[in-house]
Amino acid sequence: MFMTYFSPTDWESWGLSSQPTIPERMPVLIDEDLRFEDAAGPRATTVLNRWLQELPALGCPAPGSWETYARVARDWTVFLAERGIRLFDARAELKRGLSAYAVHRAIGPVEARFAASTWNQHMSILSTLYGWALDEQYASAVPFTYKQAVTMYGDRVRMRQVNLAKRRMPKAHVTIKYFEEDFEGLFLQGLAGLCPDGSEDPCYRGRTTARNAAVGGFALSNGMRRQEFTHLLPCEVPALPRRRSPLPIRVPVPAGITKGRKFRTTWTTYDALARLHQYMRMQRALAAMGSSWQPPTRWGDPLVVTEADELGGRVNGERVAWAELTPRERRLLVAPGGGSMLLALQADGSPFLDWNTVFKRTSQRIRERFEPRFPHTAPHRCRHTFAIRTLERLVGGYYAQAAKLVKDTDADAALALYLSKTDPVMVLRDLLGHSSVLTTEVYLRRLDTTRIYRDAYERAGDDHALLAEAEREADDEFDGDDDI
Repeated sequence: MFMTYFSPTDWESWGLSSQPTIPERMPVLIDEDLRFEDAAGPRATTVLNRWLQELPALGCPAPGSWETYARVARDWTVFLAERGIRLFDARAELKRGLSAYAVHRAIGPVEARFAASTWNQHMSILSTLYGWALDEQYASAVPFTYKQAVTMYGDRVRMRQVNLAKRRMPKAHVTIKYFEEDFEGLFLQGLAGLCPDGSEDPCYRGRTTARNAAVGGFALSNGMRRQEFTHLLPCEVPALPRRRSPLPIRVPVPAGITKGRKFRTTWTTYDALARLHQYMRMQRALAAMGSSWQPPTRWGDPLVVTEADELGGRVNGERVAWAELTPRERRLLVAPGGGSMLLALQADGSPFLDWNTVFKRTSQRIRERFEPRFPHTAPHRCRHTFAIRTLERLVGGYYAQAAKLVKDTDADAALALYLSKTDPVMVLRDLLGHSSVLTTEVYLRRLDTTRIYRDAYERAGDDHALLAEAEREADDEFDGDDDI
């Protein structure tokens, strides 16, 4: 079985009466003999392709996720077929196949083994597939066994199903990592090609330090995902305030590039935004000036922009709102003066997309030259770091104190009121774009939030001489223990 991708190009020549409803770039699974049915009726690939085509309506709108789902279903189907088991066989056969698959992926050939997180992802996807197949009456049984579990977060209690096929993993709080404050500064210096003391690193040979430091620092300050800050346009970057403010600066995140296409507003600091504006005025402007860059043919036809402003522009002559453009469409945008419209550019004006490599090489150089303990770094570590720093400031009262410095007539009065009156977890929910505060609570359980609240408590106690009194009161509770 192999996988290809659907394209509606030239569909008029296919002899169809109407345009296909299959989304562009939708994965299509095909058996090696290029047949979708035989004497027994439609094959499993036909059912899988229908499931894939319905994913956008089942809460999975991202093309990248479609490909992941297709690969998982393909690998599982091929594994079963090699052992004489059909995709929608009887429960006993499916359970036997699942057991063999678990062994194969755990202690089978090295190239076939899965980490626990990958295995659990595959089980979640296959569980979704079989749930859909049951509803559509393609399957009469599933290979999984479930149990009911009770989860409690604060005063919320709910029941949920647990798939017993999933592997046990380390506690979540040890799997999500963020930068400690000293490592955060070290990383920013590394992106800029500097030594820890801020001096030039004579061993660094990179030429794009201004871009890397500006965009990397911006990502650290606002918690955007890699897809989001990679596909942001310069005209969507908020203007730099005329004067420095202790309050954060709002940053709208367009729905077209967010996870689940949900618009949200996050924020950034004045210093991070100032560095980004300096990069846009100087290094980025030089890279884009007179650039003849055009998107590669494999990406698609170029989208030439004219009359661009902060909300949208004319794209191939038609007025388009930036917020509606997907990452793929944004990569095709050609700026009015030449070069890509994306925020980060290479020297020839082409878009820069490979932030994984930049972060990996920066962390590797720091480990080799300055700090052996420095962690391996991926872009999502910036998001975790933003979350933990923001929560520290919210719980510690930093933003509340900053809000008191803003006069009622100031343009930041509404933000000041929001920060001083809203629960920290609710603020963080809005900034991270979570669908509910429960999601944020679960997320925070995977970070070192105990330390944050402990530090805030100790600071407050020291500031108001409450801690010593509390210690004395606690000691009094144990004074009579010797009499027992």
